[in-house]
Amino acid sequence: QLPLVESGGGLVQPGGSLRLSCTASGFSLDYFAIGWFRQAPGKEREGVSCITYRGPLTLYADSVKGRFSISRDKIQKTVFLQMNNLKPEDTGVYYCGAVGEPVPAMCTVADDGRYPYWGQGTQVTVSS
Repeated sequence: QLPLVESGGGLVQPGGSLRLSCTASGFSLDYFAIGWFRQAPGKEREGVSCITYRGPLTLYADSVKGRFSISRDKIQKTVFLQMNNLKPEDTGVYYCGAVGEPVPAMCTVADDGRYPYWGQGTQVTVSS
């Protein structure tokens, strides 16, 4: 069983919205930085956004800036990715990854190898 669980994917028309959730199975997300990555068919996995626990600090890929928003609810121990104005090129399997947060707090969308814990992914399809 993978330690993270993603949910919230689905089929949406261009311009629509979805909110993805990432929770942990068997451990707490406290003091873990969380990254969202996606993989389109035939392409490599790419970073979308990440958030630290302390701060928190957030980062976004240029392709999603102004459309996606990452947040975390420390009480619910859940990280959310709000995706607005979705485009067909946003289609893919979305994964969340977790890594013990370094000091000072930081996260990355440039290297999925930094994240040792992953979920099974959730499919996002943007199509008319």
